[in-house]
Amino acid sequence: MTVLSFDEQGVDVVYEGHDFRLEKSLIEDATQKSYPEVTDHEVLKLVESDPALSGEPRRIADIVD
Repeated sequence: MTVLSFDEQGVDVVYEGHDFRLEKSLIEDATQKSYPEVTDHEVLKLVESDPALSGEPRRIADIVD
């Protein structure tokens, strides 16, 4: 299971027992979107090649508020 923890500067990720951080600029470059407009599903797709997505995607702007 992958755990994503969002803040205004990026995302802390726990993936297969490894902890790392995706910085805001990296996410923006990878998605070609402004960081607040990126969804949690899009970030999960950056981490996992075939993630099990559930629920409605949420924008980062809505998560960090």
